Amino acid sequence: MKKMKIGSLLLAAVLAGAVLAGCGTKENQTETTAASESTVGETPAVETTAQTELVEIVVGATIEPHATILNSDAVKNALAEQGFTIKVVEYTDYILPNVATEDGSLDANFFQHVPYLNDYNEKNGTTLKAVANVHFEPLGIYPGKTATLDALADGAQVAVPNDVTNEARALLLLEKAGLIKLGANAGLETTVKDITENPKNLEIVEMEAAQTAKVLQDVDIAIINGNYALSNGLSASENALLVEDVNSEAANTFANIIVVKEGNEATDKTKALIEAITSEETKAFIEEKWQGAVVPVF
Repeated sequence: MKKMKIGSLLLAAVLAGAVLAGCGTKENQTETTAASESTVGETPAVETTAQTELVEIVVGATIEPHATILNSDAVKNALAEQGFTIKVVEYTDYILPNVATEDGSLDANFFQHVPYLNDYNEKNGTTLKAVANVHFEPLGIYPGKTATLDALADGAQVAVPNDVTNEARALLLLEKAGLIKLGANAGLETTVKDITENPKNLEIVEMEAAQTAKVLQDVDIAIINGNYALSNGLSASENALLVEDVNSEAANTFANIIVVKEGNEATDKTKALIEAITSEETKAFIEEKWQGAVVPVF
């Protein structure tokens, strides 16, 4: 009887162990399955991140204020919301950005106004297109060796940009200052040949626009484009002796523009860039940073 009881107890113990082992296996399998399902569920999140990678827009620009505007948080954030990022390629001249836009190295450029673009297209057989007006930079007369316009001596040297449209603006500004008189038909193609009166015998020194600020210490006065003035630490609102009126025809005619290659006027990149650079946030950024030296026109 005792042997039978002991045998029964052993058999019961073995069966109980088997039951417990079976329960443990089922729980482990459940945990493994849950872990596997969790891993599988996380996979789409990785794919979603890859799908939201921002598309790059490459824009050529002169440094001030164009590159500064393009690199602002206002523009970058607006582009990011649309799925884009921006790469700004900086230039110090007015030729290479158009060359690179025409050959496709750039998606767009930002440095010029419509009269300059039209002149460039005509002379180079290109068909680059303006897609947005952004801002106006008043051209200014800046003091060099001579501190005021009244103090200009006979034969004083005056540095002006030598490209057609900007030279015309410079001469018109000199006329506004009462220093010279131009012919009755003076316009956007005005040159030194159109000067009819020059009572102080001013020596007009023509040079590439980017150089006008760099030679300031060597001439009596210089007429400098807004972007080159800014990049050399000058401000039309603070340093210039006379500037173009921001409400003048020049402000509309010479608004700085976004330019793209013909055929790219309505691409997603172009649309996104236009929306970002003409946003209210970008307008506020321009007004706050330059206090009238750069004027938004959108």
